[in-house]
Amino acid sequence: MTPGATPAEAAAEDARLAYIALDGEALTRLSPIIEADRQQAVADLQAEAYFVPTGQPPGPYGLRLSIYQGRLAFDVRRADDTPLIAIVLALGPFRGLIKDYQMLVDSHILAVQDGREDRIQAIDMGRRGLHNEGAELMMQRLRGKIGIDFATARRLFTLICVLHQRI
Repeated sequence: MTPGATPAEAAAEDARLAYIALDGEALTRLSPIIEADRQQAVADLQAEAYFVPTGQPPGPYGLRLSIYQGRLAFDVRRADDTPLIAIVLALGPFRGLIKDYQMLVDSHILAVQDGREDRIQAIDMGRRGLHNEGAELMMQRLRGKIGIDFATARRLFTLICVLHQRI
């Protein structure tokens, strides 16, 4: 806790992510849209995530996110990279949403190439809806393991989609 910090400021500091790392292959194979989504999700998570692993000391935390043997792994660490806890989730419940997300990204690319503004807006609405579904599922799957808010869950879902593109 920072000396002189208010209780609200201390709580915010204790529940934040100092860094997020996506483990696995190099990110060079990502489409420009997926890469932009990845960069924005990481920046937003570092700026304003609510992330509290159950039963762990106060943060800030580091998070290494990976897909390993068909499972989603949350390697939670202290900000100094000391390991705290690993949480592994089955990836299966996310697969349909991830597949739909990729189809929307591909459709977005084609709509941009064709200059179809009305189609781009419709696709963006669909992406928002998928993100909301993914966030709800993320919150459900992490319940009792890691406390997160809806905005954090949406951004984590984005990163899962990014990781899935690389396998």
